[in-house]
Amino acid sequence: MENKIIITAAVTGSSPTKEMNPSVPYTPKEIVAAAVECHKAGAAVTHIHVRDPRTGTPDFRIELFKEVLEGIREQCDMVVNLTTSGLRLEGTDIISQRLGPVGLKPDMCSLDLGSMNFRDRVFINPPEWGVAAAKCMQAAGVKPEIEVFDIGHIHQAVHLIQQGMIDDPPYFQLCMGTRWGIEGTAENLLFMKSKLPPDAVWSVLGVQKAQLPMITMGMLLGGHVRVGFEDNIYLKKGVLAKSNAQMVEMAVDLAVRLGRSVATPGEARQILGIPCRCLSR
Repeated sequence: MENKIIITAAVTGSSPTKEMNPSVPYTPKEIVAAAVECHKAGAAVTHIHVRDPRTGTPDFRIELFKEVLEGIREQCDMVVNLTTSGLRLEGTDIISQRLGPVGLKPDMCSLDLGSMNFRDRVFINPPEWGVAAAKCMQAAGVKPEIEVFDIGHIHQAVHLIQQGMIDDPPYFQLCMGTRWGIEGTAENLLFMKSKLPPDAVWSVLGVQKAQLPMITMGMLLGGHVRVGFEDNIYLKKGVLAKSNAQMVEMAVDLAVRLGRSVATPGEARQILGIPCRCLSR
């Protein structure tokens, strides 16, 4: 498995709109179709946000997550990673709201650590959130994808690992180039990688123009990569991507040219240490 590369497709996120790119999926049916198309193109993992099907605004209703999760599992064996980002949630018990998707028993859930200024708002991830999320995911047998946007976030994750709250192997997503996180440069990626635990599995994403440089460098350094509309809606400068799958195809082609073999969902599960929860088809 040493040379295998896991490609993740983050197919919608919470920011891009159909006005920006008509191919951005909104409805559960559109999100499922985009994920399955990415699976056929070579992605082993899909990272899922949900939208209001009518307006396309970010949503967090559990029934939408459930519809997407079940829809993907009915059609393929892709590893499904549901977001627990609370960037736009409001109310008195944000932590419980954020942990709702864990109860659906997806293969993975994202785990964001460290509060930060995030584009036009504050992304609040207090210490008690990290502890509660790690314990909840561990108890549910759901693999955390530790999303880190700066070096201090890695230090916090290492603390949780040392406390026994995150099972081996820990899996990190190095998020490069997000305003106002760490910039997506070669120097910064090498620095972030140098601070990871020795046994960590890691992936990298680059936002907008940082996408291609970051995934290229990630491949060369032996890591895994993420592409998709959540991070970038352009295939190249001035050219909108026609689909998420087109971006996966680009990543697959690049991996092959760089001598990396693309992992299947089954191989991704072995690398990440997660069981198969796929439905029989």
